[in-house]
Amino acid sequence: MYKLVILIEASVEPAVLDQNWPDFLHNAEQMPGLLRETTSRVDFHLYGSPSYQLQHELFFESPDDARKAMASEAGRAAGRILQQLSGGRLVLYFADHREDDLDHIRQHRQSLSPAE
Repeated sequence: MYKLVILIEASVEPAVLDQNWPDFLHNAEQMPGLLRETTSRVDFHLYGSPSYQLQHELFFESPDDARKAMASEAGRAAGRILQQLSGGRLVLYFADHREDDLDHIRQHRQSLSPAE
């Protein structure tokens, strides 16, 4: 799986973000090939700079699907809204996404444990 990650800096006015975020989501959710999405609001900044107030992830099957989605009419509209609401104070990046479920992790741990 492949994802587009959006990080919105803490310096973006929260009221502006809240007011415009539904318009961004409406367009982003129309992007072809979108499999799922997640939004995380940062509660507490532990370390590093700059700090971010929001992380949004858009998941696709492949890098090609993600690029096509961004180039689509809905993707371009979402991008314009994102730039407007953030004033360019954001980070975008692509990531190869892999995850494991807890049952599989437990099985792996058990197979590594010495026999009793």
